[in-house]
Amino acid sequence: MFKLPPLIASLTRHKLTALLLALQVGLTCAIVCNVAFMIVHRVAQLRLPSGVAEDELVMIENTDLKEQTQALTRHNADVAALRQIPGVKTAVAVDSLPFSHMDWRNGISLVPDAPARAIASAYNGTPGELATLGLHLVEGRDFLDSEYLPVGSGQDWNGLDRISVAIVTRALADKLFPGQDPLGKVIYPSEKPVRIVGVVDHLLQPRLSDDGENEFATLLPMLPDSNGITYVLRTAPQDRERVLKQAADALNRLDGDRILRYPQTFTQLRSDYFRHDRTMIGLLIAAATCLLFVTALGIAGLASFWVQQRRRSIGIRRAVGASRHDILRYFQTENFLIVTAGVLPGCLLAYALNLVLMAHYELPRLPALYLLAGALASWLLGQLAVVGPALRAAAVQPVVAVRNA
Repeated sequence: MFKLPPLIASLTRHKLTALLLALQVGLTCAIVCNVAFMIVHRVAQLRLPSGVAEDELVMIENTDLKEQTQALTRHNADVAALRQIPGVKTAVAVDSLPFSHMDWRNGISLVPDAPARAIASAYNGTPGELATLGLHLVEGRDFLDSEYLPVGSGQDWNGLDRISVAIVTRALADKLFPGQDPLGKVIYPSEKPVRIVGVVDHLLQPRLSDDGENEFATLLPMLPDSNGITYVLRTAPQDRERVLKQAADALNRLDGDRILRYPQTFTQLRSDYFRHDRTMIGLLIAAATCLLFVTALGIAGLASFWVQQRRRSIGIRRAVGASRHDILRYFQTENFLIVTAGVLPGCLLAYALNLVLMAHYELPRLPALYLLAGALASWLLGQLAVVGPALRAAAVQPVVAVRNA
């Protein structure tokens, strides 16, 4: 049997040791909370749906070596040749894709010369882009052939000032027109008004960020007219590798005065994009595991030291009637108090650390659920680490008190 006041009084005789252990627990709690949050956040990004038919797409980048005065004619001829490859359902020329890093963004406002309500990535491609990419049109229609215009890459992309329609993602529509039907609404990606004619459910930006705006994107009826372009082909999943090889051959047969780079499937494109994230997740898991292990060692080591120091007092308690369960509970309660003294400031430190990460790495705010999970994990870790020393203390026989008298 024991009471809390004597137990707390016992801890005050080892202030520095108990304080250092509490600080270690608090620091561990703060770091592990943020590391767990970062891991979960990164894993969620890895699983974000791109919106395209990932298992059916292959792509290859093309750069013409000679200056093309008829780039659109050249791209149309290339696309027509690619569509003749057996197994190819459709093909288009685009200037960007999700995970491609080639990101052209525009501020979208709702009235002329007003501050932008959102920053959205712009995707441009030849007719058939929606069907080739496998985008799901949930409202409205696709572009008409008569609505397509050249990008005007040689004239400061002035095509943006001449288009009249656009397709937007659901996320962007909800941001611009919350609770309203976006079809027919007018937006201003430039100084000229553009009418929304369609909405797709998902389409990620070419370069992801942590600001929660990864699906702010527009599809514009602009024909890529630069020498550098990406050809995208849609085929059955089992035909992707064969089609990719034949695509390079078909383009070189048409005109070998070009450079073909990065022939790959969309699956490979996504995998390459998240390579560093996967490495970072592994390092974070390893660092958090090591930190927890070191903290557990510290708790177990200190508890073992105190058990060795208190063998006589434990024997006296056993001699006056304390059971093994009482001794076990004493050390567990003592550990609980020390860990609690570390967890409470550790939660505050976790929030402070999260504010620093938000300021420098654009991470979202740490949800309170992670603090609760961190506190529970710290208590559980402390109880598990002290079990061994506590069991050894409980095994001390009453005769020890007599031997040491």
